[in-house]
Amino acid sequence: MTRSRRANEAVPMTRITVDGEPLSGRDGQTIAGILIAAGHRSWRRAPSGAPRGVFCGIGVCFDCLVTVDGVRDVRACLRRARDGDVVTTQSRAEDIAEETP
Repeated sequence: MTRSRRANEAVPMTRITVDGEPLSGRDGQTIAGILIAAGHRSWRRAPSGAPRGVFCGIGVCFDCLVTVDGVRDVRACLRRARDGDVVTTQSRAEDIAEETP
């Protein structure tokens, strides 16, 4: 059984940095949840230039990829934010340019 939180009970917070911008969210929140709460709807671009962010929210579509603490291609909708995470957004068009010889 889960314990309910009292109205006056403080909620633990997590602080992360996204592209140099400090953001905070509730403990246990996903990186995508923190980004959306901060007003970010997209943080990647497809080769066509179309914006990408959270689409499915369950890790199937891979539209929400970010780099976390140097690890590329992390699904932001699945990864719970940890205090101090450094997140860098990705642009698929830039990724393709880097992969092309």
